[in-house]
Amino acid sequence: MVTLNDYLYNGDTVLKIIQMYSRDLKESSIKTGNTVDMFHSNFLLRMEELLVHNDFLTSQSQRIRELYKYMTRQYPQLAFTFKGRIKSLIRAEEKFNAYIVETIYNYYKKNGSFPEPTLVKSKIEHFRDLIAYRIVISMPKCHVNNSDERKEIELQYLYEIANIIPDFLEQRGFSPEISAIDNAVSSNMLKESARPYFRDYISNPSSYGYESLHITLYDNESRSYVEVQLRTKDMDDYAEIGPANHLGYEKRQLKERTRRNKIPKGESIYFDEAFERGMLLQQLELSKVDVNMFGAIDNSLINDGCGLYRGRLILPFEHLSRFQNDKID
Repeated sequence: MVTLNDYLYNGDTVLKIIQMYSRDLKESSIKTGNTVDMFHSNFLLRMEELLVHNDFLTSQSQRIRELYKYMTRQYPQLAFTFKGRIKSLIRAEEKFNAYIVETIYNYYKKNGSFPEPTLVKSKIEHFRDLIAYRIVISMPKCHVNNSDERKEIELQYLYEIANIIPDFLEQRGFSPEISAIDNAVSSNMLKESARPYFRDYISNPSSYGYESLHITLYDNESRSYVEVQLRTKDMDDYAEIGPANHLGYEKRQLKERTRRNKIPKGESIYFDEAFERGMLLQQLELSKVDVNMFGAIDNSLINDGCGLYRGRLILPFEHLSRFQNDKID
């Protein structure tokens, strides 16, 4: 079995690793008849396209930046950041294999048999966030009287911005995609016209407390999907450095071990290989990895200059409130 871990110790660049891994998966697929490996190989080629032919990212970023410029005019009292990134190779590989594990486990649990490769591949097609933009807003404390009022104001602004995004970006070449997730509850602050496009994890937080608004769009100019996430600063802190990050990892570990115990070993090569690849990445000691432009002291102290672990930044913009030094009356 070919795994990403096989290529992380020779000092190669991320691009070279993707090319070799994709090539070897393709050769393995031809030898074994594992069509999911061929699909996996082609998925990696999509990542390669983002890194090699990145002219379209300039156009895309400029059109996303028009939303940033609109917000600086419309919300001068807010502080906010716009960040865009190409998903890291390790995170993309983890998610790809997690889709396979989840799809096969859910099908087996329901039917007592294993799905055809076509169904597995169709589920992986929902991978839409190789490119993602995050908008994080904050109302400076100097503008509000107490923390509860601040949270409520930030939430109102967040939904107000969400409401304008589908039409605003559609006018600039993006087509919003109807959400595949049926939200049990959506906030009344989300307009009816915008609601079908958003995954409202604020009204429907995850089991470990993650909150955010997500929308997927298709960029008709670059022919690629992008995801836009909207959060308040508190939500972003909770997700990135708070309990959502740690608890999410712990629950994923427990869930994956449970799935492994339920699926008989040797019955599904697609499940077995995807599960093992995912486990190997979770057990990775980053300090021992030798990838060009990447360095780590441990799994927390990381200097990622190549997008191996944390992704490649493509759009960093920050807007500070024009009145941040004003006092509250």
